[in-house]
Amino acid sequence: MRAAWYSKNGEARDVMVVGELPTPSPAPGEVRVKLETSGVNPSDVRFRRLRPISGERVVPHSDGAGIIDAVGDGVSSTRVGERVWIWNGQWQRPMGTAAEYIAISADHAVALPENVDFSGGACLGIPAMTAFQAVRMAGDVAGKAVLVIGASSTVGYYTAQIAAAKGARVIGTVGSADKARHARTAGVEATINYKTEPVADRIKELTAGKGADVIIDMDLNTTVKLLGSGGLAPYGTLISYGSSVPGDVSFPIQTLRENLHKLAFVGVYRLSPDDRRAAIDGLTEMLAAGALNHVIGARFRLNDVVAAHEAVEQRQVVGNVIIDIAQ
Repeated sequence: MRAAWYSKNGEARDVMVVGELPTPSPAPGEVRVKLETSGVNPSDVRFRRLRPISGERVVPHSDGAGIIDAVGDGVSSTRVGERVWIWNGQWQRPMGTAAEYIAISADHAVALPENVDFSGGACLGIPAMTAFQAVRMAGDVAGKAVLVIGASSTVGYYTAQIAAAKGARVIGTVGSADKARHARTAGVEATINYKTEPVADRIKELTAGKGADVIIDMDLNTTVKLLGSGGLAPYGTLISYGSSVPGDVSFPIQTLRENLHKLAFVGVYRLSPDDRRAAIDGLTEMLAAGALNHVIGARFRLNDVVAAHEAVEQRQVVGNVIIDIAQ
């Protein structure tokens, strides 16, 4: 099968290889998926650059979509021919979705509704599941002011859609007028340009001085500063799934204590079985109802995997970056 891989850490153009690897066979409890698409996420490029390699090679990417063409012992043959999307394809294993085929545990291949194409399916594993879990952790958001940091980002865009669908009043931070327009298509009512506007002041202006009830955050290192300046309402919750700076983050403990703020964190790779099932079921319901929009910002062929990784690293693409495998 055709596949992309790397055998050492480094820059994409220095370490990525495209060539032939043996086509896998499904082990007991596994399915084999003939992949149509592979999603490229920031974690994929970060792993390529920094995560130690324990085996001979790594075929990257955790997200993808395709059709089951074989099953291992213990898996019903009725699943052959099923359209599916993949989660945690390359998490703690060397073989991800940047290939024509993947053999993976049957529960990692989720039925893809007929009204969702394979491009949309390649966006679900990390971006959409992170967003769904973040909103779910916020509890009942109906009527509440939810601030989405980076509302035009891949996760932020899904977060805004899901929160708006649950009745939240969504406010989003963005970095440009174009990104503000993009965020509004996800249901964001008001945007704040973090490059040109005082974010905390604008939040208070938009919430009658109260602050956001919930902040869903992609950059804890920066967002934590909003806590000390009234950006989060008393009894409010900050839910974070990322930070631009590795290492420790300092918190305004006095502010947290006085306002009884709550902190929560999302790690999509390590969701509990119950949380994972809730996210899968919730996304499936929204997908079947046509209630979730997918934005493909750039698409590449497998031979152009280096360009796909560089597009994600440069952060200039608005929307998801995917690779078309079946070409």
